[in-house]
Amino acid sequence: MPLRWAALLAVCAGIIGIFAFPRFGVWPMAFVSVAAFSLAAHGQRIRAGAALGLIYGAAFFGPLLSWTGQYVGPAPWLLLAAAEACYFAGMGALLTVAQRLPAWPVWVGSAWVAQEAVRDRWPFGGFPWGRWAFSQASSPLRWFAALGGAPLVTFMVGLGGAGLALAATRITEPHWPAVARALAPGLALAVAVPVLGALVALPLAPPADDAGRTTTIALVQGGLPDLGLDFESRAREVLDNHVAETMQLVAEIKAGVVPQPQLVVWPENASDVDPLTDPSARAQISAVVQALDAPLLVGAILPGPGENQRRNVGILWSPTTGPGAMYAKRHPVPFAEYIPFRSVSEFVSGYAKQVVDMVGGHGSGLLEGGPYPIGDVICFEVGYDDMVRSSVAAGAQLLVVQTNNATFGHSPETYQQLAMSQLRAVELGRTVVQVSTTGVSAVIGPDGRIRARSGPLFTADRIVRTVPLRASDTLAERLGAIPEYVLCAVALATLAFGMATRSRARGTRAGAPGAEEGSSL
Repeated sequence: MPLRWAALLAVCAGIIGIFAFPRFGVWPMAFVSVAAFSLAAHGQRIRAGAALGLIYGAAFFGPLLSWTGQYVGPAPWLLLAAAEACYFAGMGALLTVAQRLPAWPVWVGSAWVAQEAVRDRWPFGGFPWGRWAFSQASSPLRWFAALGGAPLVTFMVGLGGAGLALAATRITEPHWPAVARALAPGLALAVAVPVLGALVALPLAPPADDAGRTTTIALVQGGLPDLGLDFESRAREVLDNHVAETMQLVAEIKAGVVPQPQLVVWPENASDVDPLTDPSARAQISAVVQALDAPLLVGAILPGPGENQRRNVGILWSPTTGPGAMYAKRHPVPFAEYIPFRSVSEFVSGYAKQVVDMVGGHGSGLLEGGPYPIGDVICFEVGYDDMVRSSVAAGAQLLVVQTNNATFGHSPETYQQLAMSQLRAVELGRTVVQVSTTGVSAVIGPDGRIRARSGPLFTADRIVRTVPLRASDTLAERLGAIPEYVLCAVALATLAFGMATRSRARGTRAGAPGAEEGSSL
């Protein structure tokens, strides 16, 4: 394909990929995006493939991450989108090599996994937004997460999309019989992937919610005005809103309108006033917990450990003994919760001057001392495989995602995060509850389906639901990162073998009579 048309196709492929993610959530568009990108890179030179990958990444991440500039202006948003797009330059170069080999849809699928593996880890701990797995939370492909985690889901998307591309590249004659023969293998592969996902669901689907041990939980979404970054300036109001909403829950419990919960969960930042040192905040929360007669998981911001530092924590508050087990967010978000290269960052955006550096915590995320072992992750941590998996490996029977989406307004960010929680439920075979200050708060069953969710964004709400507790492990939890490592090794082997094959072919051409000198990749 001429490079100018390949560039246009790469742009279209990136834009198409956005429609696979919430709010659109049309999961087959992931296949179409992968296929179109593969077609754009097919037969290109390595440098052209890298350029096409950069174009694809910019077209994809620019709109997908637009919520990051909701209140801080376009500079941080565009810089982040550009940085993420750079990973696709390597991806595009790899596709030009992989797609010259036999059975190349398999190698393309592994290349997508390798790209995400690097992007999820480097630099500053990575940024996992936009992984293909998170576009499949409502598709049959989600069941592959129970076998090999999010990386296996991404691999299947890459495999199916490359199957579509393979079908298109086999068309050499404009006659329908020839077209049908050419399309058959690739289309069969593309269709087989979601069908296989549906078949995998038969042995993997969890039992009914009321089979085995259950618990009643309550989520409290206190709500707050749509203030953007200024929500922290009214910290006491945020706490007061959650106290008031929880006291309404207490009234409903006493009236018999809703059942007595064994656990109540507040979101991230529900108490921006330090409840461990502020007497008024401590008294408010203690009174609420005693009225509930149930433990309350409180999202709070604590100062320290050093000067001009803070911690983002979840505190399990007992009605009898007060504050107990505590989880501190292990992966603060760079350039949002702490500022690397502060002098440069403050030059780019004045918002950086307002950020007090958050210090990461340690441990597995397991909270004990409540009615059952709880796994806690805070906000963006739900996107990192090891962050969520660690608490289940330590014995968590219920997963909690505490988040605060106030800084992203009415953007798709909260819905994209909810899709991550849905995939984690399937991957680890656990009920997942996501609770936000402003929405979306939801209860997700071990099958990834939403059991209950809050109303419109920036409103107060309460959810009370009886949910299953699970202690058994999925294959994905037992294998951990092994499937991802294997698929990354396949991608590296593909690159090495493909480059060696091309070098031999170039040497053969160079030694042939009449070969042109100076040919290059």
